[in-house]
Amino acid sequence: MDKKFCKNLKAARKQVGLLQKQVAARLGVVESCYANWEQGRTEPSISTLRELCDVFAVTADDLLNGEM
Repeated sequence: MDKKFCKNLKAARKQVGLLQKQVAARLGVVESCYANWEQGRTEPSISTLRELCDVFAVTADDLLNGEM
């Protein structure tokens, strides 16, 4: 997985003041699943990426290419 995405995902989560388990609960996934995205072990689906954008109030471009 792209390291920039992992870094931006973590930064976006911290900007809104949520814990990994809180984001996971909002998305309906287990905490380890979300943690794996931040650590680059797995990738979220496109539909989950859209949900992440809603949770963090950012665009997909922000998460994929931006500097958070």
